[in-house]
Amino acid sequence: MASSKASRDGEKIWKTNIDKVNAELVTLTYGTIVAQLCSDFNDKYAEVNKQLDKMGYNIGMRLIEDFFAKSGMQRCGNFRETAETISKIGFKMFLNISPAVTNWSADNKSFSLIFDENPLADFVELPNDGRAQDELWFSNIFCGIIRGALEMVQMQVEAHYVSDVLRGNDTTEMRITLLRYMEDELPPDDE
Repeated sequence: MASSKASRDGEKIWKTNIDKVNAELVTLTYGTIVAQLCSDFNDKYAEVNKQLDKMGYNIGMRLIEDFFAKSGMQRCGNFRETAETISKIGFKMFLNISPAVTNWSADNKSFSLIFDENPLADFVELPNDGRAQDELWFSNIFCGIIRGALEMVQMQVEAHYVSDVLRGNDTTEMRITLLRYMEDELPPDDE
């Protein structure tokens, strides 16, 4: 699937097939969840990151069904097509953003998503405790969503943030690596 076709498809689906939710409500609700996790885990940010990833994974396992139902898409033919579909259709459908797909590895098994905008990070300032800037990945739920969704279509991936503007970096970059294609395995138990 060409990038421009994916962009057109994502825009069409966003305009016609998706019920809209107030972005500020999503942002504030998500911020409250992250703040509560920080409180629950006594600002142990590594554990907060794990919990956000776990939450996202469970969401992604269910969100993929909604994606296929509303987009009418079929499974992608290769990992490059998967990357374009995630960026131009998936993120567009659910968040009305389209991160750039870039930094492909030589073996085409790893790429980066560069976010020019991140609706989850609007109105956000990380805690000023000297650790959050280095340890908390505020939008880590996205990594889990991608992992969970792709696992449901038999792709085991690793997803993690490399940089985040909330941490003072110039860009927000997520790295996604294909670990393996899975053979008709049952999905893991929900956590």
